Amino acid sequence: IILGAELLDSKLSRKQKIFHSLTLQEHPMSFYVYLSGEIHTDWREEIQRGAEAAGLDIVFTAPVTDHAASDDCGVAILGEEADKFWHDRKGAQINAIRTRKGIEDADVVVVRFGDQYKQWNAAFDAGYCAALAKPYITLHSEDIVHPLKEVDAGANAWCTTTDQVVETLRYVLKA
Repeated sequence: IILGAELLDSKLSRKQKIFHSLTLQEHPMSFYVYLSGEIHTDWREEIQRGAEAAGLDIVFTAPVTDHAASDDCGVAILGEEADKFWHDRKGAQINAIRTRKGIEDADVVVVRFGDQYKQWNAAFDAGYCAALAKPYITLHSEDIVHPLKEVDAGANAWCTTTDQVVETLRYVLKA
């Protein structure tokens, strides 16, 4: 069988080989994907819908995306704090449990940087991925390429649209 594949492969053009490899899908993979970053738009749902439409076997996880619940979980569970530093610290530490677990369990992480906020948490998540040698994809517009140059340099792909993310995942899972 390998000989037959080698013979077929030698007779195909480069373009035909790429198409052939994308259509044969003999061993499609499944993935856990953690969707990190910006929480004020529906980019996560766009990726999930696109992956479902493409027939991708992906389980998606994400941080808590209810901004108020995420910010206030520490004081809601552990008690009020007069100092904003400790208020935020309690929430950050509890949220870190979910974030670390999601990133560590993921096969790939998508880190979205939106246009509205600074999103240091997303940059931290990308850095955590880099430290773990965890593959990650950045998703952001061209106008913030410069401030994210180090983050993008560590990424396996930089996408500007959710469709590009879905196509990247499709290629990796089904090629």
